[in-house]
Amino acid sequence: MATLTYVYADSTAVLGPLATYAEPHCYDLCAEHAERLTAPRGWDVVRLAGDTGPLRRSSDDLEALANAVREAARPQERTPRQGPPPEGESGRRGHLRVLRSPES
Repeated sequence: MATLTYVYADSTAVLGPLATYAEPHCYDLCAEHAERLTAPRGWDVVRLAGDTGPLRRSSDDLEALANAVREAARPQERTPRQGPPPEGESGRRGHLRVLRSPES
């Protein structure tokens, strides 16, 4: 068994040892599906070697993984948009727009 994690900012799928606790955006796969995993065109698949021996918990490994996920989830700094937002639009985040209500 293995846990699959997507790092959208890097277009990477990371397949590693089975996670010891639940995380959002992580998916546990059986051995057969983990072996056959492919990623979308243009993405990389990183396969972390799992220990075949008994499970040994290491806070260092877990902390490194948590830090990598936090870093990937951190918003990227962007240059400010030139000029005011279009009429009725108050802000933008990624592909989403924040629209003002008609009352305001």
